[in-house]
Amino acid sequence: MEHRILGRTGREVGVIGLGAWQLGADWGEVSEDEALATLSAAADAGVTFIDTADVYGDGRSEQLVGRFAKGRPGLTVATKMGRRMEQIPANYVMSNFRAWNERSRQNLGVDTIDLVQLHCPPTPVYSTDAVFDALDTLVAEEKIAAYGVSVETCEEALTAIARPNVASVQIILNAFRLKPLERVLPAAREAGVGIIARVPLASGLLSGRYDEHTTFAPDDHRTFNRHGEAFDVGETFSGVDFATGLEAVRRLAPLVPEGATTAQFALRWILDQEGVSVVIPGARNPAQAAANAAAAGLAPLPAATLEAVDEVYDELIRPQVHDRW
Repeated sequence: MEHRILGRTGREVGVIGLGAWQLGADWGEVSEDEALATLSAAADAGVTFIDTADVYGDGRSEQLVGRFAKGRPGLTVATKMGRRMEQIPANYVMSNFRAWNERSRQNLGVDTIDLVQLHCPPTPVYSTDAVFDALDTLVAEEKIAAYGVSVETCEEALTAIARPNVASVQIILNAFRLKPLERVLPAAREAGVGIIARVPLASGLLSGRYDEHTTFAPDDHRTFNRHGEAFDVGETFSGVDFATGLEAVRRLAPLVPEGATTAQFALRWILDQEGVSVVIPGARNPAQAAANAAAAGLAPLPAATLEAVDEVYDELIRPQVHDRW
């Protein structure tokens, strides 16, 4: 698998990583054995970067990733913190950072976490000097090796990129979310900040496996967060109306290279965007993890294909999402 440098962490990571939200909660039931098998399949396929969070299954995902990583040297494990408390700027203070970090280090079974990211905090947090002073302290104390941010909006990303020690920005980027290409990716390239592309398949819409009759489990966010009832609606189907997303996927289907799946095509599209360090599709089973990793082996998409994706976005998707995030 191709490797790229993950921004200011200085670490080389495989361009396809693994998002471990599914292994914690909110995507239906995933057994412990299935979760560990999924992690193993990803690593066997060349994945070296795993992204989790303290809130995924209230620590379950971190614990499973930590158990697995002990037997797999060479992995880079990133986690996120902040979403287990009320989302107000006043909670983003050093005492809470220490408590959150201690819990995550225990869950992961490590003394130093490779990368810790603020988990889509309230917007004022990105402009608060004391927040980044506290993160610098955790680096100096070797509780974390590097820190980054996960953001909802492009403006939040640009504010974070301007910070001298932010190593990476995690942002929704896929064929249904093109706005980061305008300013965020160029700014990150110039600053040497890594870009972690999350929600790459628009919560599965871009897998091409869904239709109007598809249903999801009650404990799946694609059921309970379609209108932002639990968290930012942009995290579910990238904020795109389900029916519109289905139509867009049907329009994209003829562009999929022979021998590739729609999901692999969608992942390859992200890898072709200059400035992306790693893309982190989730997986609920080993077959999904292996198939996602195989997208790294596809040839770069032709310019005509990239233009056709833009056309579908402009016609169907842009009116719903472009000015929101």
